[in-house]
Amino acid sequence: MINQIKIDLESALSVHKDILSNDVLIEQLGALATKCLYSLQNGGKIIFAGNGGSFADSQHLAAEFVSRLQFDRAPLPSIALATNSSLISAIGNDYGFEQVFAREIAVLGNANDVFIPITTSGNSPNILAAVNIAKTIGIHTVGFTGTGGKLAELTSCVQIPSNRTERIQEGHILIGHILCGLVENAYFKA
Repeated sequence: MINQIKIDLESALSVHKDILSNDVLIEQLGALATKCLYSLQNGGKIIFAGNGGSFADSQHLAAEFVSRLQFDRAPLPSIALATNSSLISAIGNDYGFEQVFAREIAVLGNANDVFIPITTSGNSPNILAAVNIAKTIGIHTVGFTGTGGKLAELTSCVQIPSNRTERIQEGHILIGHILCGLVENAYFKA
């Protein structure tokens, strides 16, 4: 067991080192932070969506914007889609699970927003449907994914360099925290 713990820790460190050495990923993250800052300064909000662990990550990252990350401050507008259980069950029942994010972003999203769909595979049908709706509204969209999948064909993606779900999710929280920190500092210190 001890050996497996060390193997898993080394695996996680390796992915983080790969992120650090990936200039394209770092530039994408900086550009996304700039877009989020512009959105918030112009009445927009940051919208997240994901399934399973990525759903939890979506809620986590939205909470960092609304509550705080590094220091006490005013809240920043952010939301994770499908957190209303009555809404998700109604949409799932009436229109199918593939529409749970799309229906909500259609009514809550606007062209001043930034949408960050999170999917480790890049192939979640309900995420892809939401991205298509976001594009019709004109919402700037940047996905968080692993290898990209179909999502990378629809929009730009920050891709965590791993094929292991847990490493990708750890990378998403890492870059999500960095994103929030960059925006928080720029918004309140500008």
